[in-house]
Amino acid sequence: MGSEKRRVQQVLLHLVLWLTFYSIWLFPFITQSRPMPPNLPIRMVLLVFLFYFNYFFLVPKLLLKKKTLIYLSVSTAIVLGLVVLMLYNFPEQEISRQNGPRPPLSPFAKYTIGLYVPFVISTLLKIYTEWRKNDDLRQIVEKEKINSELQFLKTQLNPHFLFNSLNAIYSLSVKKSPDTSDAIINLSELMRYMLYEADKGFVPLKKELEYIQNFVKLQRLRLSDSENVTLKISGEYREKIIPPLLFISFIENAFKYGTDFEGKTNVKISLSIKDDSLHLYVMNKIGAFKKKSKNSGVGLINIKNRLDLLYPDSHELIVSDDGKTYEVNLTLKL
Repeated sequence: MGSEKRRVQQVLLHLVLWLTFYSIWLFPFITQSRPMPPNLPIRMVLLVFLFYFNYFFLVPKLLLKKKTLIYLSVSTAIVLGLVVLMLYNFPEQEISRQNGPRPPLSPFAKYTIGLYVPFVISTLLKIYTEWRKNDDLRQIVEKEKINSELQFLKTQLNPHFLFNSLNAIYSLSVKKSPDTSDAIINLSELMRYMLYEADKGFVPLKKELEYIQNFVKLQRLRLSDSENVTLKISGEYREKIIPPLLFISFIENAFKYGTDFEGKTNVKISLSIKDDSLHLYVMNKIGAFKKKSKNSGVGLINIKNRLDLLYPDSHELIVSDDGKTYEVNLTLKL
């Protein structure tokens, strides 16, 4: 559909160019009642031929393939050859009447300029057309690259999340907690969201927030002390949309490193929406003896990459770590 529209635009552009050019060319003969030269129809046809020979053959085959010197030599030879041919077959008398002090152009100069002008225009037009085509292609390739990167990041994130959630349920089962069945149901709700919603480009913010609430419920079930775990959501979010799984790595990371060796967890999550601005705040006390493993930052690296791809100029992420408290402040424009 887009390529068809572009072709129509190009045809219209060419028609406008020729109508403008011929109108300017014929204007003096029509308005001043001057007799038209006998070779005028041949010159008009020759201009069209020269224009499109350059447009479809010389520029693509020589100039755009960086054979500039050959292109200039061939185009100059063609124009001068046609000028000589026209002067030989249709000699013009020098016009003695002068318009002011300026001497009239010689027939050779008039023919040369008359052929070179459309020749140059066709060159510029072809270069512009090719630039537009290449720019459109570049945008398509860039968009596909971004989509493939986002898809790759999601496929990395999902197993990472599932692995940590199963660990949480496993800890409940080891303790023979009565909450194990609730945790399994909770995980099934989370997985349903990931299977049927997370593959979309955008989801309602309401569903993403429900997903976060279910995740926090699951974490509370496995924790021995969740008194200092808080989740606060404020603002109007019913009409907003957002890419799925955008915040979970920050929240997951807080629970992973916010529990100390005594089982006490200190995690605070605040998510506020005001107009088109969303602010996420996540804080966790760093538990004693909690050391980050070699692969512990996979989720956070992925989410940073996703933010750079999805919100390149409309987000701010500030992460602070003083060894005792880990804080995330994320602001983005929805």
